[in-house]
Amino acid sequence: MGEHVIKLPDVGEGVAEAELVEWHVKVGDLVREDSVLAAVMTDKATVEIPSPVDGEILWLGAEIGDTVAVGSPLLRLKVEGEGNAAPEPSAPTAAKPSAAAPAEPIAAPTPVAAATPTARPEIPALEKAPARLAAPAAAPRAEGEKPLASPAVRLRAKEAGIDLRQVPGTGPAGRIGHDDLDAFLRQGPQTARAPARLAENNSVEEIKMVGMRRRIAEKMALAKTRIPHITYIEEVDVTALEELRATLNKDKRQDRPKLTLLPFLMRAMVKAIAEQPGINALFDDEAGIVYRHGGVHIGIAAQTPSGLVVPVVKHAEARDIWDCGTEVNRLAEAAKAGTATREELTGSTITITSLGAMGGVATTPVINHPEVAIVGVNKIMVRPVWDGSSFIPRKMMNLSSSFDHRVVDGWDAAVFVQRLKTLLEAPALIFVDD
Repeated sequence: MGEHVIKLPDVGEGVAEAELVEWHVKVGDLVREDSVLAAVMTDKATVEIPSPVDGEILWLGAEIGDTVAVGSPLLRLKVEGEGNAAPEPSAPTAAKPSAAAPAEPIAAPTPVAAATPTARPEIPALEKAPARLAAPAAAPRAEGEKPLASPAVRLRAKEAGIDLRQVPGTGPAGRIGHDDLDAFLRQGPQTARAPARLAENNSVEEIKMVGMRRRIAEKMALAKTRIPHITYIEEVDVTALEELRATLNKDKRQDRPKLTLLPFLMRAMVKAIAEQPGINALFDDEAGIVYRHGGVHIGIAAQTPSGLVVPVVKHAEARDIWDCGTEVNRLAEAAKAGTATREELTGSTITITSLGAMGGVATTPVINHPEVAIVGVNKIMVRPVWDGSSFIPRKMMNLSSSFDHRVVDGWDAAVFVQRLKTLLEAPALIFVDD
């Protein structure tokens, strides 16, 4: 028997390190070649690390939330034969199990029972083996105990109205997977545990910020500490726009997407930016340089099960209404499924943020650093509007837009938003070539 050291591979061009966001195995697990061992994140893109060999996990080299350099030892496995080539002198995992333990292991190798054969670890003969062997079903959890599950599993459970504390998990440390959730659902309706009486809850849940949530926190802190925001709010009468949108959707071709408000706003922004190119810019505040971009690359802030991401519609100035709608839909689906590429999540020059039906009356959007502007869409509400002789019902919506006050003066911000207002209230102007 030998040992095989798995190092963090190069997960992307120019990437020197990645954050460990999930282990799919634990010490003692038997894995097959191509089984997923871990997931790492870099620039909001999550990459799964597969096993190149069959073997038994002896050592894990990092904790969830740790930043791991490319080329650093990530795991050690016991394998058939001599294992991989002798590692570099600096690699602590080069030692055999009988030698001194590495300086930074999370868990020491588990002792091998005397009955263990000298051949490679016995793995059930399955055509496609799982990443790990199933553990015995865990008992339902106590009050205050947090179940382990991926964001996708938590979303499914939430939509089905299931308390994950009542679901036995068969993964490492009782982790709940989709199979566990399916098995629980097949048991039929569960009897909810109602408290016998009102009682104080003194539990405190400790949640380590890792992965996407930590990236979001860092991005927001950077934006708010380094950008002096000015937020300008204006109401827009979108009655005519909503009528036009309904008509276009009713008569559209089968190969065209159903239009939302966003493609109209994107085209309005393109026209307004043509008159004020300073809005479509990135500010390098360390170098003191503003980069005005000719191409309008609009980021669309999207909520996903993993957190907030901003897929980017590249070159909106070269797309019509229908093309904008198609690209927004494609990117939104990719973001929600977690398949959006690094290129699709970077490169924006201005951003739109919208909470849809929950958009509220007004918001104060945080600028997507190093951009200088963000346009916030609030929800559409029918409100009485005075037309000079009487109140009439109109569909009204507020635009809440923030600007970097170091680059954009208040007057210029107001001119930009007023231009958007004019185009959205008379949507035919969006289609008129200047």
